[in-house]
Amino acid sequence: AMFSVLLRCCALLCVLSSGAGAVASCEPVRIPMCQSMLWNMTRMPNHLHHSTQENAILSIEQFQDLLDTQCSAVLRFFLCAMYAPICTIEFQTDPIKPCKAVCEAARDACRPVMRQYNHDWPESMACDELPVYERAVCISPEAIVTVMPEGELTRSATVEMVNKERHLYLICASISPQRCKCRKIKANQKTYTAKNYNYVIRARVKDVHRSGCSEIQTTVEVKDVIKSSGVSISRGDVHLYTNSSCLCPELLTADEYIIMGYEDRMRTRLLLFDGCVAEKWKERWGKK
Repeated sequence: AMFSVLLRCCALLCVLSSGAGAVASCEPVRIPMCQSMLWNMTRMPNHLHHSTQENAILSIEQFQDLLDTQCSAVLRFFLCAMYAPICTIEFQTDPIKPCKAVCEAARDACRPVMRQYNHDWPESMACDELPVYERAVCISPEAIVTVMPEGELTRSATVEMVNKERHLYLICASISPQRCKCRKIKANQKTYTAKNYNYVIRARVKDVHRSGCSEIQTTVEVKDVIKSSGVSISRGDVHLYTNSSCLCPELLTADEYIIMGYEDRMRTRLLLFDGCVAEKWKERWGKK
């Protein structure tokens, strides 16, 4: 039923486009940071007025460190919707903008991190300039559809269409473990000094719980607190939060690790994401 709704939606898009005039010139997404998105076609200039993807690549790279903090589950989506917007020939000649709510979610979650380094949310990506879902056409992470017609898993990108009689109930795309590629970071003094981790603990993994598509909560039993900063850590059960579909670094239930990571002081959370350290515990760690 959902697939048939999607087909009717696509048919409506084609009808709307029949008198649109000039056809948009779509091109494959070549921005490395955005090639993991579920759309593969974009159009230049983008929403930040980059005339080529090569120019966009040079600009978007400035956000890599912010992405590494995992401050927001929708930051990568928002950046790619701005730098490599979905190009839908069937719908309109102009690239589709991300919804204002997506921008606000990324901005509000990441602004505290940026301010720690004397930066602020760029004026070029002001959320007030973006369309509101109820009054315009825009795209959000929920507009990435996963459907399964005739037993086959397919992925299709669509846009949120406003003021339509039928609402598409959209679900998240499932991400297989094979798509998760975690960086291997060794637990040593050089890494600890370079990364400036907020906390270091010795802990046993008790449970890994996924909440929706973009948050993982790992429950660990803390054996020793080697370092803590703004968030108080006590022995016993503690939750580590990962704002991603991939649990990186990899953890196995019942195993004991030395874990080095960062804090979300605004929400008093301990964060664990790709770039943090989780290595099987060795007794020599307790002597350092």
